[in-house]
Amino acid sequence: MSEMPPFVLFFLAAILVIGIRGPVRKIILLATPVIAALHIWLNIDPNILSTYSILNIELTLLRVDKLSLIFGYLFCLAGFLATIFALQVNDIKQEVSGLIYVGSTLGAVFAGDLITLFIFWELLSVSSVVFIWARGTERAIDAGMRYLIFQILSGLFLLAGALIHYQTTGSLVFEHIGLTGIASWLIFIAFGIKCAFPFLHTWLTDSYPEATPTGAVFLSVFTTKLAIYALARGFAGEEILIYIGLTMMCFPIFFAVIENDLRKTLSYSLINQLGFMVTGIGIGTALALNGAVSHAFSHVIYKSLLFMSMGAVLYRVGHIKASDLGGLYKTMPKTTTFCIVGALSISAFPLFSGFISKSMVMTALLKEGYSYGWLLALFASAGVLHHAGIKIPYFAFFAHDSGLRPKEAPVNMLIAMGLAAAICIFIGVQPQYLYALLPWEMEYWPYDMTHVLAQLQLLIFAALAFVWMTVRGIHPPELRSTNLDVEWFYRKLLPAGAHRGLIFLSNTRDMILKNTVAAMRNSRDSFFRWHISKYHLSESWPTGSMVLWISVMLVTYLLLDIFVYK
Repeated sequence: MSEMPPFVLFFLAAILVIGIRGPVRKIILLATPVIAALHIWLNIDPNILSTYSILNIELTLLRVDKLSLIFGYLFCLAGFLATIFALQVNDIKQEVSGLIYVGSTLGAVFAGDLITLFIFWELLSVSSVVFIWARGTERAIDAGMRYLIFQILSGLFLLAGALIHYQTTGSLVFEHIGLTGIASWLIFIAFGIKCAFPFLHTWLTDSYPEATPTGAVFLSVFTTKLAIYALARGFAGEEILIYIGLTMMCFPIFFAVIENDLRKTLSYSLINQLGFMVTGIGIGTALALNGAVSHAFSHVIYKSLLFMSMGAVLYRVGHIKASDLGGLYKTMPKTTTFCIVGALSISAFPLFSGFISKSMVMTALLKEGYSYGWLLALFASAGVLHHAGIKIPYFAFFAHDSGLRPKEAPVNMLIAMGLAAAICIFIGVQPQYLYALLPWEMEYWPYDMTHVLAQLQLLIFAALAFVWMTVRGIHPPELRSTNLDVEWFYRKLLPAGAHRGLIFLSNTRDMILKNTVAAMRNSRDSFFRWHISKYHLSESWPTGSMVLWISVMLVTYLLLDIFVYK
């Protein structure tokens, strides 16, 4: 029993719910992540290694250490909250996909070899796309297809890297890899796609806003945080990750500020928060790595809370455009309150979860001498308050009165949001319980007076800047528009370039064919005239031979006219 991988429970539950209807199915959906978490806590001890030999290749379905354990607990908790939030959905496709999605994530977290990791990596992709396609709109279908292309491409890079790594080293063990050769770079790119590295991130901002109201909550939790786990496992201490992470922190801010779709704003914000984790992994010290892991834990809870609040608005109103919302606090006060808790958490206010995790990465930047990186992280923190801490609750629930008076969110949604909000506050007030689960030994306490005052100053001045920009009319207005960033290259430039290229090739083909036909016609006429002249000049030819030769020429001339020059 202790060697049973947790994913087995989710896969068995997925099979069970297919043939079960009514309350029993909901009970199975809720019970599965709870039972899986208890199984991990009671039956799975650190340092377990469960291997199986298939075709002389050793596959490790269960490799347990403190790093995999904390992510295992996190994904079970997130799966439980997301399932509560989605209880009112009676869609067997989404319910089964949710179980497979969470189970695949756990399978990947506890995988001890690259082939097992690849199998669950791909299952993750196929199961998660259902949450996008289930919405049923044309935009959702197209976005889901683009999402799937990116995810499958990530799997192909991982498989290629794993095979080359095996050929080179004779081992498939998934441990620290480092950037040492083509195999490691292929695996690194595979992780980078799922982690939404710059220029590889558009699948996230393209697809998450098109998912179902409940599906976006699942999507915001698992895929990218699995990639964070994989980077921490395989590439901790690689300096290139610091620069990638700092870029991820900063560039989404500008797009999030001008974005009208609030779920897309949260998608850009998600990339911004991933940047802090990636930076911590790149620094590679115990403090930085613990900061990355703890921030992943905090981020899953508060980001799912924010997606829940926007999902509740979408569920009740039917759209999530900032320009057409406002005033919803009057009839959705509980959702408004929970959203504000999520906003305070992501903004890293003291006594909220983001504060006790983000500060670890920023402290590590200073300790390791990356002063410029600390300044960029400071700028990114102010930007987070602007686009997620203020913009999301302000434009959704306050701002101008849109005249909308929807009902409060359903009870199950409120329960899920209430639990997530309570966890955000509990972790922020009592961080020692989260710190005790972290994989590496360290001594750190976030509530240093200097740090608290510095953070409060940053947040207050960032909030004042937002107010000043709004009053002066400098803040970008919420316009009914669609913003493209890097995806412009493959959604606009490449199709336009391909279209122009096809026109050019078509014109070139027509010109060559026209010139060739003209040249052949001239050659044919000259050749025929030459043979007729030969007939006049060659009086010695027998009459029968001349008649036969002229007949052949006439038939050839006719056939060329019919089949070539028509």
